Amino acid sequence: MVVEELLFDVAEALRIPVLAAALLALALVLIEAGAFVTEIVRRSPRSLHRLEAAVEAARDALTRGDETAARSALLSIAHSAPARATAMGILDDVRRPDAEARIAKRLAEFEYGSLRRLERTRILVRMGPALGLMGTLIPLSPALAGLAQGNVEQLTENLRVAFSVTVAGLLVGAIAFAVSLIRDRMYDQDYSDVEYVNAQLAGVASGAPAGGGGEGVDGHPRQRVGLESPAEKLSAEAPS
Repeated sequence: MVVEELLFDVAEALRIPVLAAALLALALVLIEAGAFVTEIVRRSPRSLHRLEAAVEAARDALTRGDETAARSALLSIAHSAPARATAMGILDDVRRPDAEARIAKRLAEFEYGSLRRLERTRILVRMGPALGLMGTLIPLSPALAGLAQGNVEQLTENLRVAFSVTVAGLLVGAIAFAVSLIRDRMYDQDYSDVEYVNAQLAGVASGAPAGGGGEGVDGHPRQRVGLESPAEKLSAEAPS
């Protein structure tokens, strides 16, 4: 009996922290959803034709030595602040002797920055339903005690808390999953764009044709270090 009473006391002690954590998770996911909407609104529309034309213009300008025109061309097709910073960094490094190593590091930092932004909602994908389940089970014990004692008010109050926390936890997980999934696709598209910029500009320093002969930086950082993509992991992280 001592062990059972100890576990009961631990569960009761967690009641308020779990409810507070569920409310905090709900607030955080709403903030992330707002930031996501703002991110969508601020992103410039994507077009493969515009990307190819802008990169070709930047390559021609760089060949002529006109870095200002090259920067202007690349800025027109960068869809986010990290993508703009990475594209400008590639432009700065492409003529350096150690260009390959520098650009590889820039691309890796761009990818890891994307992963850091994804982590915020990916944590909530699992945390929301977990808090919802804990917030459901903890009030059930006093609810059943109230039922045994004929205390309908105690039963009703605890069941209301249990069901409310369940809904909040599932809502957190669903919103976080949707935001993470769409962000993963957008960030992979951004990475594809900056990789294309690198591949096309890599031949400028070596005098190779566009897209061929320049060393560039091959391979995705996740592939080089043997990591799965967020999309591969997110399929197992849907709220259950």
